Amino acid sequence: MPDPTAPKPRVAFIGTGGTMASLGRDGLDIQDYGAQGKVMDAPTIVARVPELAQVAEVLPRPYSAVISSRIGFRDWQALARECDRAVAEIPDLAGIVIGHGTSSMEETAYALSLGLKVAVPVVMVGAQRPASALSSDMGMNLVNAVRVAASAEARGLGVLVLLNDEIHAAREVSKTSTWRLQTFRTPDFGALGHADGDRVAFYRRPLRRVAPDTEFDIRKLAALPRVDIAYSHADADATAIHAFVAAGARGIISAGFAPGSPTPAEADALAEAVEQGVVVVQSSRVGSGRVVRTQKMRARGILAADNLTPQKARVLLALALTVTDDPAEVERIFATY
Repeated sequence: MPDPTAPKPRVAFIGTGGTMASLGRDGLDIQDYGAQGKVMDAPTIVARVPELAQVAEVLPRPYSAVISSRIGFRDWQALARECDRAVAEIPDLAGIVIGHGTSSMEETAYALSLGLKVAVPVVMVGAQRPASALSSDMGMNLVNAVRVAASAEARGLGVLVLLNDEIHAAREVSKTSTWRLQTFRTPDFGALGHADGDRVAFYRRPLRRVAPDTEFDIRKLAALPRVDIAYSHADADATAIHAFVAAGARGIISAGFAPGSPTPAEADALAEAVEQGVVVVQSSRVGSGRVVRTQKMRARGILAADNLTPQKARVLLALALTVTDDPAEVERIFATY
């Protein structure tokens, strides 16, 4: 447990809404709470968890409440700028916690892990049950996220995701269950560490490059180039791929069958897209394992997503296309991040 006489680290909390900020009808409303329209702002969330004062001086930062299914580039950019302001305005800031709905948390976390320019730890946190629910996970998740953000060992790891006492790397983690508390998992490698009762314990570090030491800067972009995901399934034809190209896609992620192959009709359409200047990256729809760039993929000009999920590959390809159109350079970027 923390030493009550020791000076408390300063941690900023940016609340964007989501389940952790929501209030349902009663303690048993754990699924339809969104219908109530009751969402707490950051100061109210912090006040609701007085135990935070035992581990840090938590400084709430204003931000609009947004359901995470609506969060995308504009919010990624706004959050990056808010992180800049927090570092500039709060002396001796130890870290930043961002409260976020769990639906798209992994994409926001990866985008920020690629494009932030602050050196302090940034930890994403959410909840599977609203703050008003019996046995809500909101309070403990928030306390643990603050503890991780204040940890010196969290520096240099990129953006982290904390739920259910587990610390995950933004690049690797995915939401894997609709309702279970252990929804966030890293399938291939497991958690980086745990926020246990006695201390924050790390056991491994990510090797891929992370913010702020990246070639991307979300803050300075007018927009992200259009990148779409074509999801393979039995009998899938080329309709979606043709539509994406017609809509102006500069990149397409093929979420193919494992270990990384679309249907023949999709494969032909993707090759045509490459010929038209679209950058195509092959991933797998199964959520685990590497996609290797085979001879057939090379012949068609299609790149490999390595072990990135389709949604993560889309984030990286979109950012890659802000700095290069050269497929060889895009391939380097996928090997680097």
